[in-house]
Amino acid sequence: MISPGRPELVERALRAAPSHALPEVLAARIRDLFPAAGRARLLLADYHLRVLFPADLDPLDGDREPEAVKVHGTAAGRAFASLGSVLAPARAAAGGGEPRQVLYVPVTARGERLGVLSVELTGSASPSGSASGPVSGLLSGGGREADQADLAEIGEITGEALKLAWNLTDRYERIRRRRRMSLAAELQWQLLPGQGCAGPEFSLAGHLEPAYSIGGDGFDWTTERDHLTLSVINGSGTGIRAALLTSLTIGALRNARRSGADLAEQVSLAGDTVYGRYGGKEFTEALVMRVELGTGLVSVIDAGSPRILRIRGSQVTPIELEHQMPPGMFADTEYRPQHFHLEPGDRLVIISAGLSTPSEGQDSDGGPFQVEKAIRRARLLPTPEVPLSIIGALLDHRHDQDLTDDAVVVCLDWKNNGTGTTGR
Repeated sequence: MISPGRPELVERALRAAPSHALPEVLAARIRDLFPAAGRARLLLADYHLRVLFPADLDPLDGDREPEAVKVHGTAAGRAFASLGSVLAPARAAAGGGEPRQVLYVPVTARGERLGVLSVELTGSASPSGSASGPVSGLLSGGGREADQADLAEIGEITGEALKLAWNLTDRYERIRRRRRMSLAAELQWQLLPGQGCAGPEFSLAGHLEPAYSIGGDGFDWTTERDHLTLSVINGSGTGIRAALLTSLTIGALRNARRSGADLAEQVSLAGDTVYGRYGGKEFTEALVMRVELGTGLVSVIDAGSPRILRIRGSQVTPIELEHQMPPGMFADTEYRPQHFHLEPGDRLVIISAGLSTPSEGQDSDGGPFQVEKAIRRARLLPTPEVPLSIIGALLDHRHDQDLTDDAVVVCLDWKNNGTGTTGR
């Protein structure tokens, strides 16, 4: 009988642990299974994805700000941003002692970044700094690469366990919040499918701003055996009114999609639902698309303000689409999908009006020009970093002025070579 490996033993322990106790159980099992390991900590990303907070500190116990680790300029942040293991020197302990290093491993769940696993290690080897492959000088003994591989797998196992536990306790939500969130933002974030997703054919990431007071913007996606469906929604108005409108629209789209409706029927039924509630006084702007995973064929309905831009090589090109009526503006509106093809290496960026609209003092062409410039600057970044980079660049251009509207950026990177899929 084959004995279970260390990742499997950690997985069993996390599965048996109470939902609120994963950080402590994880740290204890790592210390038990890795003799060279010292302190192990789980760090969770905040809503802005700019700071990592230790999961073993609960905000209800007091101020935890000094414990925060910035994503930019730190070894833990490099692991989070690059989705690769990073080895760095540990801070020297008082009185000297054996040299220690810290291994930072990304914690992910099916392409979504949740945080970083930090493990202190003994050993005198020089740190390699950063790596996406094997890290040299990881643990003493001949099984260094095996140890790194095990810890990397444990990072993925931890991510999957966190996703399952997230809705069963408020602990992890409290940890990742830097300040109080508005009720409208609470509703919007609860609607999201996550902030990232990946499969053999694609990788996907999305972000909302302002994260703690978002009102009417949102996005949704789902993956099936042969296709990906993606939508970006902007409900009219602000605050709770906009949040409820967007919630109704996304709920109606999901209901129609799960009932077997095609793309045009999904948008039409969502529009009828919104019109039935608001009588045309309120409506949503929507971009709804379906990507065939085997061929890269994109079917899309442009029913509002979100824009699609394609990056192919070094060229940034807006996808010109026929604008159709926003859902909920009129009853019984029919929609017509339009089509284009993706090629391997293509990147699509979907951006809402909150960022593409020029800020006060800009000319009317300033918004679109700055959007394309920001997208071009981010073309070499991995998928999860693209929305943050674009939003950051556009806010810098506005000299940190408040957004005139909520903002969404979604990035889809297409990897499939068009040979088809065999299942998911």
